[in-house]
Amino acid sequence: MMSVCSVRLFRKMISFVLAVFALLSCSDVQQPKPRGYFRIDFPEKEYVSLDTMTYFSFEIPNYSEITPDYFSPQEKNWINVEFRPFKSTLHLSYKTINNNLDTLLNDAYTMVTKHIAKASGIRDSVVIRSNENVYGLVYFLDGEGVASPLQFYVTDSVSHFLRGSLYYNITANYDSLQPVTDFIMTDVRHLINTVEWK
Repeated sequence: MMSVCSVRLFRKMISFVLAVFALLSCSDVQQPKPRGYFRIDFPEKEYVSLDTMTYFSFEIPNYSEITPDYFSPQEKNWINVEFRPFKSTLHLSYKTINNNLDTLLNDAYTMVTKHIAKASGIRDSVVIRSNENVYGLVYFLDGEGVASPLQFYVTDSVSHFLRGSLYYNITANYDSLQPVTDFIMTDVRHLINTVEWK
């Protein structure tokens, strides 16, 4: 038979072992985290006028930068609006209309239709600013793998034709880029709504 001291010692040992097991079992269990996306801090929208071009002017956000189109140095009126914080570029090409409006419109349409294979949908929006003689179309391209989620052209149908395409300088998930695309689309709409011909 066990003595009273042995029983007490046995109980203390059991209590100690149970306490250790209880402490070890309370540690956090590692579980996989749900998929998430990077947090994007958007700057306040503030616009400045770009009035240095020969044939047109418009307003751009203060967090963007104008650069020349290095791939077409012979085209002096082709520029890029760089959104460096978002690794994206709005390519703008200007052409003077010289009995070639049909060709310019077909070229703009062809540039959009090149994305049909990857697009899950293409929406368009008509631009009509009669007082400023600015008319055109904006194309919104949805879908995984679409290289340019936004394209547009504006014209006065007589002398001026301005076309734009938004491209990202990175490869990323369509869903993770959507908030950035929506943010930049607001800037592009503002640009279109402030275009003036010279």
